[in-house]
Amino acid sequence: MSGNGAVWGRVRGRLRAFPERLAACRAEAAAYGRCVQASTAPGGRLTKDLCVQEFEALRSCFAAAASPGDRMKLRCVITGGKNLSVR
Repeated sequence: MSGNGAVWGRVRGRLRAFPERLAACRAEAAAYGRCVQASTAPGGRLTKDLCVQEFEALRSCFAAAASPGDRMKLRCVITGGKNLSVR
């Protein structure tokens, strides 16, 4: 049973760090939110793939932030609205 406690300790540690790591993606989350909001404004139409660029940037940032192999605080940045770089 003691081995099982070690596993849960690692899991709890990762879960505690998760909100802070995802906070590194606030710029991507805001960009995606603005795109969806603009698309659903009066007269706007939200269609498939309309905000795909913003969504992919957010998804990539979340994946990088959730990566268990990287212990550094990650900061995802959209450069020029087209390329995603992880610093």
